Amino acid sequence: MKRLYKNKYRVDTFRWKNWNYAWCADYFVTVLTHDKQCFFGEISENKAQLSKIGEIVKTEWEKTFEMRPDMNLTMGEYVIMPNHIHVIIRIGKNEFNSKNSLNDVNVKNQFGPQSKNLGSIMRGFKSSVTMKSRILNPDFKWKTRFHDHIIRNNWAFYNIEKYIRENPEKWVDE
Repeated sequence: MKRLYKNKYRVDTFRWKNWNYAWCADYFVTVLTHDKQCFFGEISENKAQLSKIGEIVKTEWEKTFEMRPDMNLTMGEYVIMPNHIHVIIRIGKNEFNSKNSLNDVNVKNQFGPQSKNLGSIMRGFKSSVTMKSRILNPDFKWKTRFHDHIIRNNWAFYNIEKYIRENPEKWVDE
């Protein structure tokens, strides 16, 4: 009898398996703090009031685009909430990506060293925020992963921008 078991240490990816995350596209990304702890500030009168760690998040996010001119990144709408950040980021045509179309999905995501793609951007951002935030609060941690969504058309782009802008108005303390 063949024994079937699931490897408890391997978690399947939520990424689109037929997509190369270095390709030219707009991405909607959400990153949460560990256990949804409110390290980044609070919402007051439907506006985010950033803590010192929230200010670090803001500075490091904006610095992301200065640090990677070779990737042709564009910063879209973003909001820093008490326990998460929503961003739109565009990876433009650059020397590291040759495919740039939703219709060109013949290349599979490859495991191995990741650089010059969405994962490397987010890893660098989270790392720099963690390093600086732990000086203020040694307990600071991100949730291990981040959620991403490939924005596929103008209608979706508009709705995601609207969602990000209105997020503070919909905040309910958890």
